[in-house]
Amino acid sequence: MHRRCNGAASALRAVFKNQNPLYAFNMATEIELKAHVKDTEAIKRLLYEKAAFLWEFIKEDSYWYRETGPGIPGPRFRLRREKLVLPDGSEKSSCLLTYKTKTLRDGIEINNEREFEIAAKEGSAETVFEEFLGRVGLKPDYSKKKKGWAFNYKGINAELCEVEGLGWFMELEILIEGAGSGEKLYAESRSRLLELLNNLGIEKKAIESRFYSEMLKGR
Repeated sequence: MHRRCNGAASALRAVFKNQNPLYAFNMATEIELKAHVKDTEAIKRLLYEKAAFLWEFIKEDSYWYRETGPGIPGPRFRLRREKLVLPDGSEKSSCLLTYKTKTLRDGIEINNEREFEIAAKEGSAETVFEEFLGRVGLKPDYSKKKKGWAFNYKGINAELCEVEGLGWFMELEILIEGAGSGEKLYAESRSRLLELLNNLGIEKKAIESRFYSEMLKGR
């Protein structure tokens, strides 16, 4: 879900100076978990009862990396093509470039995220992004596609989604704008996430501790 890239802001301006892009920069800390779901329809009904429905979505991600040595991949960037269908039927499409620093504790992910949203005046945003990534020496890696429904429950983002090739998951996330950290913050967030998971009837043992990248590459 969000955001980084310090020197990249000036690099983007240089690369796209003739294309007049409109871009936004965001940074946040995510504390999240994902769990396998068996009865999708039952979970969906509970979400509609307990939470505020936000939108349906389709997210298509491609991951890019720069080698730090021969055959050694460095940090990955995510290029996301996202389409949202809002409750009134209107649609919103966007393209996002994201970088995350990830840690994992007992199945709970803690991600420092930096993200750009860019819309190019000429051509598609995806094409502009891919041109930029190629120009700075990044290479394409794996891809991921997911679709589903997004809700919000007392400040927790909840997405019931199908990840192509992997099945259905319940993703729960607390988003902290800026660089939030600290043991107390983590403990409180973890407790809230697990409480909602339990309220949805999903057992703690259903939590998936692997990253999607590990699961997709291990198929």
